[in-house]
Amino acid sequence: MVDRDRVGWRHLAGRYSGNMLSNKSKFNLVQIKGTWIRQSEQCQLAEGKLSGAKIYENQSDHGVSWTVVSPIVFTYRVTQCRNLLDPTNDTLLWGHLGDEEPQGAISSSSKPVRRFVVIDETVNRLYGSQVTQYFEHRQTVYKILPLPATEENKCLELVTRILEEIHEFGVDRRSEPIIAIGGGVCLDVVGLAASLYRRRTPYIRVPTTLLSYVDASVGAKTGVNFAGGKNKLGSYVPPVATFLDRSFFRTLPPRQISNGMAEMLKMALMKHRGLFELLEAEGGKLLRSKLQSCESDTSSEQEDSATASTRIAIETMLEELAPNLWEDDLDRLVDFGHLISPELEMTVLPALLHGEAVNIDMSFMVYVAHQKGLLTAEEKGRITQCMLGLGLPVWHRDCTLALVQKSLKERLKHCAGSLRMPLPTGLGRAEIFHDLIEDDVLCQVFQKWTDELASTGN
Repeated sequence: MVDRDRVGWRHLAGRYSGNMLSNKSKFNLVQIKGTWIRQSEQCQLAEGKLSGAKIYENQSDHGVSWTVVSPIVFTYRVTQCRNLLDPTNDTLLWGHLGDEEPQGAISSSSKPVRRFVVIDETVNRLYGSQVTQYFEHRQTVYKILPLPATEENKCLELVTRILEEIHEFGVDRRSEPIIAIGGGVCLDVVGLAASLYRRRTPYIRVPTTLLSYVDASVGAKTGVNFAGGKNKLGSYVPPVATFLDRSFFRTLPPRQISNGMAEMLKMALMKHRGLFELLEAEGGKLLRSKLQSCESDTSSEQEDSATASTRIAIETMLEELAPNLWEDDLDRLVDFGHLISPELEMTVLPALLHGEAVNIDMSFMVYVAHQKGLLTAEEKGRITQCMLGLGLPVWHRDCTLALVQKSLKERLKHCAGSLRMPLPTGLGRAEIFHDLIEDDVLCQVFQKWTDELASTGN
């Protein structure tokens, strides 16, 4: 190993003189006794902790530059469970810990367990007393902040209020994760606040709507609306854990169940024919039961339809998100239904819920896919009937041709000049298409879509 203290300054200065030709070197980083030291890749590595990061040095007649390549590895857990708010259930307090961090040692320490909780106001009216009883029973020091987490007030002011309350309560950014309990808006806003507080404070998501259960809760995105645009401000910071409990759906109105089933249908159309056929055959039953399992089903070795459908939706969503958590690749199947819907949703807010706007978008794109010869007339009809069977809108009067054209142009602008349009190529399979839709073709599709489905919409 080189003793850098004994290297003369004249030698170092000579290395960076302007007389050298272009020269590139690659260095590993090794930590020895608490100090990180770079070592040329040609040298034998000293004993110590090796980083996955690399430093590339480029020397030329004009000076020297360094390029740092630092891999980011983020581990988070998604756990399906029952009775999350049962005081005997450890999951809410300790379910985010990995096997390398035994919860017993932490929970038995002299330091009191503390948790800051942000909860949607509606959810607080329904479950606030249970949340309080849980922490009281566990002798936890806690602060519960109810907030009006709706799409209309999904803004930076809400984030600032959360941050002020967190700061006043005080959290240990290493061991006291913030807990968000609510729908997608609550989870998004709390996630953004956590990503900002001390540059990243761990947080936990507890979704209480079906939409957030299969969509917002399992990815890395956080955000708020800004300048009239949906989620224009945000970050990519996953929660340390997401806890999924379908019992929250019991208090949801039927419309909210339908709203979430749009995201389940999205994954079915893009990736899983079996899930589509399950939703097609048993969608009405799932709506009526609010995706609750019968007591007799919980002991069965075979999954009931509610358990199977939600599990498949989560698994297929994670398959698409995990390799591309920070959206470095803009070709994303999970963007199906999200080309037109952001503009439509913000235009008619609060008339349409997110999943409803997404389904109207998917309905139109199914007609595009049929026009392009990707779907048969029978497949198009089956998809439309499945949507209607799930209680979802397939057309809306405010989804005008002008709005469709504007949305696609905006998409083109923000996706490096390529439309990147996910389309079904059958039931349960899809591809990304980069080609533009010519205006005359778009007009034909829109007219046919309107002629056939306007009678079903608003």
